[in-house]
Amino acid sequence: MDVSNVSLARASPANEPVERIVSRLNQPITDYYFIRMSSLSVGAVRIVRLQNNTFRVSPIFVLPEYQGLGIAQQVFALLEQKYEEAERWELDTILQERGNCYLYEKLGCRRTGKSEVINDKMTIVFYEKLMSDCADPRSAR
Repeated sequence: MDVSNVSLARASPANEPVERIVSRLNQPITDYYFIRMSSLSVGAVRIVRLQNNTFRVSPIFVLPEYQGLGIAQQVFALLEQKYEEAERWELDTILQERGNCYLYEKLGCRRTGKSEVINDKMTIVFYEKLMSDCADPRSAR
């Protein structure tokens, strides 16, 4: 499957109560995007602009049948281009979702050390990506 035509389009989140959707859509610090391949929506992502050029990804999802194709990696690259002023990215995921942890670490995110035990089967782990750690050393010459 060709995923070279992945793009972002503003979107509303799915599967949330209407009141919560309206509340989030009305937040001036929040952007929603559909993740699209050609004309097909295959996921969505929400970006929250925090203080000090910090941005939060919460949530991002790709439909199961499109996972493992590199779409999320392309989405993060697009987000980093679109929000070029970002100095820091934040996100969290379920520790037991090993694929998510692997993806975020592959993208250069590091665990902050903060975690939140929800129950005996779910722990939330927190990640950050400092863009200064990603600078191309050749650009400093």
